[in-house]
Order: sequence, then C-alpha cells, then structure tokens
Amino acid sequence: MGSTEDLDYPQTILQYSSGFLVSKVMFTASELGVFDLLLESGEPLSSDAIAARLGTSTTGMERLLDACVGLKLLAVELTQEGALYRNTEISNIYLTKSSPKSQYHIMMYYSNTVYLCWHYLADAVREGRNQYERVFGVSSEDPFGAMYRSEEEMLKFMAGQNSVWSICGRDVLSAFDLSPFRQICDLGGGGGALAQECVSLYPNSTVTIYDLPKVVQVAKEQFIPPEEHRITFHEGDFFNNSIPEAELYILSKILHDWDDDKCRQLLAKVYKACKPGGGVLLVESLLNEDKSGPLETQLYSMNMLVQTEGKERTAAEYSKLLEAAGFGEVQVKRTGKLYDAVLGRK
Repeated sequence: MGSTEDLDYPQTILQYSSGFLVSKVMFTASELGVFDLLLESGEPLSSDAIAARLGTSTTGMERLLDACVGLKLLAVELTQEGALYRNTEISNIYLTKSSPKSQYHIMMYYSNTVYLCWHYLADAVREGRNQYERVFGVSSEDPFGAMYRSEEEMLKFMAGQNSVWSICGRDVLSAFDLSPFRQICDLGGGGGALAQECVSLYPNSTVTIYDLPKVVQVAKEQFIPPEEHRITFHEGDFFNNSIPEAELYILSKILHDWDDDKCRQLLAKVYKACKPGGGVLLVESLLNEDKSGPLETQLYSMNMLVQTEGKERTAAEYSKLLEAAGFGEVQVKRTGKLYDAVLGRK
C-alpha cells in the first residue's frame, strides 16, 4: 500500500472496504451447499439446476455463482445450453463437507458467531473487552460459557477447531521431535483432532484430552471413536481443578484466550504437574517482534479482543511466560502456516 497506483486511485483501500463481502460470498455458498452439490453431481450444472436443487431463487443463485467464479472458487464454461458451473480443485478439497480437509465447520463458526461479534469491534476497542453481552445477551465474564451457550454452539465450535487441525495439526506436532514423550496431556483438547493427529504421528504415545465435562462428553459421542484406546479423557476446569501428571502438555490455542496473569497461573500449574524432564508445547499464531505482522495474526489478535480475554503474542512474550513458570530451554519453530510451535522443558 502507498504505491503511486494507490495514490492515484485507491485500489487497496477499496479492496479492504469490500473484504467482508468476499467472506460472506464464500460463507453463503458453503452454507447453501453449492460446493457439496457440484461435487456430488459429478458434472457441471447450470445456475437454474443448482437453484432448483438447493431451493433458492434463480437470480440470486446466478449472482452468487458468478461471484464464486470471480473468487476462483468455481469455474464456468459457456455452452450452447448456457453457463455451466463446476468446483475448482481448491473448493473440492477445502469447501466440501465430505473432504478430510474440509474447512466448512470453521467457516460456519466464523459466519454465524465471529462475523456477528465483529459488528461491535469499535465498542470492543473503546471498552477493551469482548462483546458477547451485546451480541448474544450472555455474560462476557466467562468467554467459554458464552461460546458454549448451547450444545449446538459448542458442537459448532468444536467441529470448527477440528477443521483447523486437519490442515495445521501435523505441522505443529512435527515442528519438534516429540517421540521421547510417551505420556501426553492435551489441555483444552476439545474435539480431539490434534490428539488424533498426535497418536498418528507418534504411535508409541498416549494422549489424555483434558477439558470441561460437557466438552468431553461431546468429544466421546461425536469425534473420538471408542476403539481409539491411545486417547483417554480427563474432565475438569484447568484453572479450578488439578491437572493430571504427564511428560508433555500441549496447549494449542489456549494461552491466546487469556491475559498474562491467567497465563502465568495456568503455566505454573502445568509446571507443578509436569514430570521432571518433561515439557510443554505451545501452539499459537506468533506475532513478529517488530510489529510488522503477520497480518493474519494481527487480525486474530483483534478477534481475541472481540471474543475472549486474551491476545496473540510474540515468541519473546511466550518465552517470558514459560520462563516465569520455571520452564527452560525454550525453542521456537515457525511453520510458515497459521500456527507455530514453542517448546519449553522442565
């Protein structure tokens, strides 16, 4: 930004102004089932056929499909019978529900929860706190009580997090060699996708998912098959209940939910429970030390303001928190993707 072209005509500013329109087009096409239908059909379809099968207006569907073509989420072929639409490869992989790398659930969470919260971003900046009370009429004092305000919302959030780990899990778990750690505890492990990735990558290890009782119940019923004996569960609130002993603790996207005092409190409990020679693996999106980015992480930090009590941090800030709790030999690995890894040893 700031090039001569931008000064003569503010192309970048205009793109930023309409950025939310791009998101909503993708969310809407996903919600209505456009990508799933085109995958299942096995052949390109007209806008009339898609509208008829999905129960929408023809004029609205045609405009939605054309916008998806512009975003390269769909491809179009003009024939004698008219325009025929098909998925692009990236849509088949990431936007269809049946794909193992589907991002459908996290997009629905963004569309139906995050999007609504961001309407009150200015209020969040003025007040310095999350906006659940304004958006959903629930207390902002307990962010996860708000996120889990109904079983439907909790399931949506858990499925969304599983979507993230389907594309990022292996990178963060292989950033360091974790094979020496046989007894692993995934604090706030939610739906268990990261735990499943962990036992796949390190088959000689076992993972205990530690989470709230209602989260554990849903994970058992919906996400973790009973025959997966390498994954067990421990119910509790890691701020108010004891933490089980383990060789390695994984805190994936946990510390970014909380302020520094809460982070220090939790890490002190983890250090006390950790076996000598063990460690803790933080999985977070790291900010650059010079405040230059990454943009995605800076935006995530804004989202932490709108939705939680926390923020995104730099590697130095996480290292300081770990060292204050007693952990040493802190190592940092950037994956080049959304989430990075920080390992501390006891």
